[in-house]
Amino acid sequence: MEKLPCILLVDDDPVNNFLNQHLLENLAVADQLLVAQNGQEAFTLLQQHHQPEDHEAYPALVLLDVNMPVMNGLEFLQAYRQLPPAQQQALVIVMLTNSLQPQEIARAQQLHVADFLSKPLTREKIDTVLQTHFHYTLPVASTPNA
Repeated sequence: MEKLPCILLVDDDPVNNFLNQHLLENLAVADQLLVAQNGQEAFTLLQQHHQPEDHEAYPALVLLDVNMPVMNGLEFLQAYRQLPPAQQQALVIVMLTNSLQPQEIARAQQLHVADFLSKPLTREKIDTVLQTHFHYTLPVASTPNA
């Protein structure tokens, strides 16, 4: 399987970030994993990692929580929509959350979220995202925990 160049995890819960990072590292789906504790940190990382000569470091996938301090997921999406179109097109954003209210789903869809996943993140959910948005398939797991 070809790896994504970079995945950005955005969640204010350090346990979720640890578990998600561990899962993604075990699945070997990306060359680089970035972690942000809120939308503002994530937006700053996107700006820092978008250098014309360094496309390999730019996230291809963002797994974005909704409810966070400082800048929540919906506020992040609004800020993201202000980026240049080429930078926006290079990125697939998937909302990863415990629950979404109907008005949050509608707003996220208006802001062009690619997909919605419920927590916890699993191998199967990652496989579905990779198949749907990147046409990649995870190899068959060699152990039940992979």
